[in-house]
Amino acid sequence: MGVWELLLVGVVMLLGLWGVLVPGVPGSWLVWAAVLWWALLEPTGLAWAVLAGTTLVLLASQAVRWQLPPRRLIGWGGTRRIAVWAGSGALIGFVVVPVIGAIPGFVSGIYLAERLRLGRHGDALSATRTAMRSGGWSVLTELFACLLILGAWIGAVVWG
Repeated sequence: MGVWELLLVGVVMLLGLWGVLVPGVPGSWLVWAAVLWWALLEPTGLAWAVLAGTTLVLLASQAVRWQLPPRRLIGWGGTRRIAVWAGSGALIGFVVVPVIGAIPGFVSGIYLAERLRLGRHGDALSATRTAMRSGGWSVLTELFACLLILGAWIGAVVWG
């Protein structure tokens, strides 16, 4: 598989990550489709193992999300700016502290957006709790699963 094809697969995955934060866009399924596309063009045992793992991770995340409130991060009064800060925080956290850093990064991103908007620590903390209760956990679950898949794909491409 060429560099341009790998780049296109990566772009589709990044669009899927962005789609997780936007209501109505099937972000996790875009990520899965990108891995499927890669596995079909790179038919190795490792590629198929990553596809199988991706499928299991997405099904597990969907099962967890069905147990959580069916709301989104945007819709309780939250803005797209908060979703961008939360997603950016999760991505930075995922890179700085591999895998588990996405969780505190996501929450920190919401807190920072609210702190900049509201100005006070107490108000920002209260708004962060409201965001997490209003659908933040559902979004975080899906985003974390997609980040795990992205990490597995990058690992397979680099070391495979």
